Amino acid sequence: MKRLFFLAGLMLPALVQAAKISGEVKDTLGSPVPFARLSLQDSKGKVIATARSSKEGVFEFSVDPGIYAILAEKQGYTLGTAIAVAGKKAAKALITLAEKKAPELSVVAARKPRKELEGGSSLYRIDHAAIEALPQGENTQLDQVLLRAPGVAQDSFGQIHVRGDHGDLQYRINGIMLPEGISGFGQTLDTRFAQSIDLLTGALPSQYGYRTAGVVDIHTKSGAFQKGGIVDFYGGSRGTYEPSVQYGGSQGNLNYYFNASFLQSNLGIEGHTSDANQIHDRTSQLKGFGYLSYLVNPLTSVNVIVGNSQSKFQIPNTPDLAQNYALSGVPNYPSAILDENQTETNRYGIIALKGAGSKSDYQLSIFSRYSTVAYTPDPYGDLIYTGVASTVLRSSFSNGLQGDGSYRLDPRHNLHGGFFTSTEYAVSDNTSAVFPADASGNQTSTTPFSIVDNSSKTAWLYGLYLEDEWHPAKKLSVNYGARFDVMNAYVNASQLSPRVGLVYDATEQTSFHAGYARYFTPPATELIAPASIAKFQGTTNAVPTNVNTNVLPERSHYFDAGVLHRFTPALSLGLDGYYRLVQDLLDEGQFGQALVFSPFNYEQGKIYGIEFTGNYKKDAFSAYLNLAASRALGKNIVSGQYNFSPAELAYISDNWVHLDHDQTYTGSTGFSYLWHGTAYSMDALLGSGLRRGFANTGKMPGYMQVNLGMTRKMGKYEGRFTVINLFDHSYEIRDGSGIGVGAPQFGPRRGFYVGMGRNF
Repeated sequence: MKRLFFLAGLMLPALVQAAKISGEVKDTLGSPVPFARLSLQDSKGKVIATARSSKEGVFEFSVDPGIYAILAEKQGYTLGTAIAVAGKKAAKALITLAEKKAPELSVVAARKPRKELEGGSSLYRIDHAAIEALPQGENTQLDQVLLRAPGVAQDSFGQIHVRGDHGDLQYRINGIMLPEGISGFGQTLDTRFAQSIDLLTGALPSQYGYRTAGVVDIHTKSGAFQKGGIVDFYGGSRGTYEPSVQYGGSQGNLNYYFNASFLQSNLGIEGHTSDANQIHDRTSQLKGFGYLSYLVNPLTSVNVIVGNSQSKFQIPNTPDLAQNYALSGVPNYPSAILDENQTETNRYGIIALKGAGSKSDYQLSIFSRYSTVAYTPDPYGDLIYTGVASTVLRSSFSNGLQGDGSYRLDPRHNLHGGFFTSTEYAVSDNTSAVFPADASGNQTSTTPFSIVDNSSKTAWLYGLYLEDEWHPAKKLSVNYGARFDVMNAYVNASQLSPRVGLVYDATEQTSFHAGYARYFTPPATELIAPASIAKFQGTTNAVPTNVNTNVLPERSHYFDAGVLHRFTPALSLGLDGYYRLVQDLLDEGQFGQALVFSPFNYEQGKIYGIEFTGNYKKDAFSAYLNLAASRALGKNIVSGQYNFSPAELAYISDNWVHLDHDQTYTGSTGFSYLWHGTAYSMDALLGSGLRRGFANTGKMPGYMQVNLGMTRKMGKYEGRFTVINLFDHSYEIRDGSGIGVGAPQFGPRRGFYVGMGRNF
């Protein structure tokens, strides 16, 4: 009997220790990493088991139910980590190791790198190693990081255009959609807090609605792995200096990460002239971000995300302009001394509850965002040169609730569903000083008077979606579903939007995808400022056309197909094509003094293009190349007509015209090489030029900007040297003409920058 109890005592731990954690260790190109050393840590950071990955990169641990950290290391690779929650069902973990010999610079085209469905769409992931390998590293502005992805064209004021669309980007943090704020010059989101950045384009699954040209999902750093802190200073040409600090850690079931940065520079936005140093172009930008995650139990967590950005910009001046209007008491006012300024504020907060079961998981989040843009004119100069001096304040306060969940019906079907609802209170306050004018627009008095034009609106969005991830065969997956959206704002509208996408893994090296999506895109409420046209008649701010139809939501059919092939373990190539037919195509333009954009509609639109991406990585060398060709056309203006001259309206009503942001050819390329402990990198952006002239019938000249970087780590210290626009190529992004284009904008001239960081 004693022996029986003794044997039972030996068996009891095995019966209790029923949970398993299994997974794979791969490199950044998806190849298995064999014989990596693995350490398993419990929630207190204690190592409780070690193992080695197999020849195929596979590993497995037997554990008690709970939450664990897995650390993978191998000589020649950076440390890789993953979090696993072991319960009744075996936990899965994927650990990626980046080679130290070649900092990962390439933009990797991935098919299913994370839990959210991609269906037949295209995903481009820029991991943390790729960000670090950019010439400016984590100091790179977010828009500049995204320009390294295929089909992304740059514009002035920090704007980017994905696949021929104006804006229409959805930003997510850890899968949670961030409510819209008012777009301006400043980058609200800081690259420093990103562990990886995904850009999802194409025929998106049903879970993605509203802003659909691209979904930018930033996966944040976590205190579970970014323990300790980093203090960094970066600065150089144009009076630029940018100190920053990051700190993360964990305590018990809580892990946290915070970062803050301050930027000051004499090159706030693109200059109005080709000069290396601009007049009146200083900026100061303060940003902060925080992420906290608390494990309620091994299967449930509460996550809090907060962020703030405060930016001030001087509007650059163009010297020696001719005065157009006469102001009483001010006979001479040189254009070089104008003092126009813009201030932007963005604050956001998110609380999310995440949970998982044996067959299901869910995420429920509440969010809030407040943003403002305030433009202050030069009270004398704006009147003298433009006939109007407008003090403009736009503000937006958004709140909402988002829920997503999934249920594994059987091995072939995985159901996903969710909802989204938000409310936004948008305010537009304008006080404009103007001169009296006759019917021809000629000034009739040198004494100005003021007109107040204020408005506000509460808008609502509602959305539901349901989709099925179906695996009819081992190599084939099909994602089909639909979403239903309703908007109540300046106009009321709704749409049922079916989606279908498929992925076929023809071989281990070749994958095909294709998809169709019906899209419903509401106009940005915070950008709509209903104009009181009658108030400005008989003034020097009278509009050219006395017609203004409300801005409508855009509706479109989107088709996408592509192939990704790995020729060798070092070389992979991808090709993707898309075509979009659009009703009430949304576009935006700068029509007023404040550099805030206003939306309007073309009755019809068609956008199509093709993208190529290539990545090569071997030993100490890695490189990437992205090329894209696209065409974006619209016909017949059907809203916001008062912003256009009668001649332009007549021409556009009868002819297909290029959208102002249409760029036929766009490309990016770069490489990185590690030599004797120092990483050298180069990248280049190229484009054939945006549109210009009457009804966008002209084209800007092509350009190419080359940047260089050098980085070296020395214990706890890291040094960086960067050259922006190596060949000092002066190129013009905009020349001040074209639909909705307010002023000339030039790319940056050559600049030298250095950085020094210390870990603590």
